[in-house]
Amino acid sequence: MTGEAKLIVQGLSHHYPDEYTGESVHALDNIDLQIYENEFVAIVGPSGCGKTTFLNIIAGLLPYREGRAMVDGVEIKGPGPDRGVVFQEHAILPWRTVNKNIGHGLELRKVPKAEREQKVQEYIDLVGLSGFEERYPHELSGGMKQRVAVARTLCADPVIMLMDEPFAAVDAQTRITLQDELNRVVMATRKTILFITHSVEEAAFLGDRCIVFSRRPGHIKTEVTIDIPREERLWKDMVNNPKFTEARDNILRLVRSEVTSDDDG
Repeated sequence: MTGEAKLIVQGLSHHYPDEYTGESVHALDNIDLQIYENEFVAIVGPSGCGKTTFLNIIAGLLPYREGRAMVDGVEIKGPGPDRGVVFQEHAILPWRTVNKNIGHGLELRKVPKAEREQKVQEYIDLVGLSGFEERYPHELSGGMKQRVAVARTLCADPVIMLMDEPFAAVDAQTRITLQDELNRVVMATRKTILFITHSVEEAAFLGDRCIVFSRRPGHIKTEVTIDIPREERLWKDMVNNPKFTEARDNILRLVRSEVTSDDDG
């Protein structure tokens, strides 16, 4: 991989106390990872392997003591504008319209109104929400709410975009549509993305690389490169794409090898 590393993680480990027993749980073990500019990296692994814990550390939502994590060479010590997060549950403000939600970060940064409105409209158009600018979240479908969340994060222009199971709460058909749309957005914005998912198919469809975590304590078991040009990544074509099916089956085999009968599920 060439280019500039936007995220560098070195020797990252994490322990936390079990809320019932008080015993120390070893969640992550010696993670080394670099994510490069304009790269889309998906992380998969068995349930309980620490994928979301890892993302929360990178987001600055969870403090860590072992190892280092840096964005653009600056150590992560808490949340910051260099990282934007899209969660599984669309965390948009129910009292704000679509355009007000998307422009919220720009308002907080006191971006001039004319510039803010222009940028907000650009991302509304990009994610296919034209005509819904004045709608409130309760008037939107689940898929549309998640488009708002994606547009809001993109509009704030973070160095790296963190996505934690962003399409897990929608129905299967909407999920396919959102995956196609996210691929189109990635081509348009060239945004650097770290994407957590339980879906092997989703990881193979969206990722430039797929990082496979082991069972807990989570460490990087291996990585799989998905060498498919983004312009060729349309779900209607992927079923018959041998590179996609090979990557998907390889990732599935690697994940399944980590799942044992005593896995915590």
